Amino acid sequence: MRVLFTSLASVGHTYPLIPLAVAAREAGHEVHFAAGENVHGSLRRNELRPFRPADSFYEIYAEDLEPDLVRLRPDLVVHEWGQPGPAVAAERAGIPSLWHGFGRMFPAGIGLERPALDRPHLDICPRSLQDKDFLATAERIELRPVAYSEPALPEWRVDRAPRPLVYLTLGTAFGTPEVLTTAVQGLSALDADVVVAAGNVQLSAVPKNVTVRSWVPQAELLPQVDLVVHHGGSGTTLSALAVGVPQLVLPQGADQFANAEALRAAGAALSILPEALSVDSVADGARKLLACNGEHRDAARAIAEEIARMPSPEEVAGDLPGWAERG
Repeated sequence: MRVLFTSLASVGHTYPLIPLAVAAREAGHEVHFAAGENVHGSLRRNELRPFRPADSFYEIYAEDLEPDLVRLRPDLVVHEWGQPGPAVAAERAGIPSLWHGFGRMFPAGIGLERPALDRPHLDICPRSLQDKDFLATAERIELRPVAYSEPALPEWRVDRAPRPLVYLTLGTAFGTPEVLTTAVQGLSALDADVVVAAGNVQLSAVPKNVTVRSWVPQAELLPQVDLVVHHGGSGTTLSALAVGVPQLVLPQGADQFANAEALRAAGAALSILPEALSVDSVADGARKLLACNGEHRDAARAIAEEIARMPSPEEVAGDLPGWAERG
């Protein structure tokens, strides 16, 4: 069977699809991946045959993909929630297709068109955190979220000390020097080691218990940490939950406020809204979440157990021919 995956050309939208695409390839299916060139390196390293439809850079429109549907003649198209264009193109061509989520169903008004409910959704969000209206109306195919990040460089490592390890990231699009500096100052006051993924933000001198990198292999780091402090992006949210780590969320935009509220309501996190963000509020929130045998850690571990029971990418890949035949 030939399967075509499509996504927006960013880490947050492409990486959630890679585990299933790899599983489909390893199951013997011919896999192709349509996306802008920004993510081709990761896709090529996973042998997913990336290509750029037409002159698309970030978003793919239906007209961009239609010639490639004629060329490839896929049996199934898997398009992520940020890509309504490929869904339209597949429908016009009479090709079965599935939506692929990247977290909780996002609220309206964040700059993305909400996906239609006219076909099934591969849903990587555990039911306990998913939007209740989406649960009531959508046909869901549960799929365990699997953290993906580029392999670590040989010189990258974290030396664990007896004290807690805290991971701080504001993602690839929302990090600012002001927010990142405030968070670093608050976390540095703890008796803990702090690893910061700063992205393109340049930080000046930091305390001795803080290590700053532009990038870290998040999938490798998360199982070692005791607390994740982040912006509330779907990828980091689910990756931290999968290893049962409590979270301190500093939402900045997009779907991050909704994610933060869902985590807070589930008891797995605390959140600090922009108007309340300060050095002291970060330090206080982190101390509460690092408390031994804390209720937030118990809630995070319960969700981790729920995620572990969700069908793996390998299991779902085995069902893809059935979805293609169903049309």
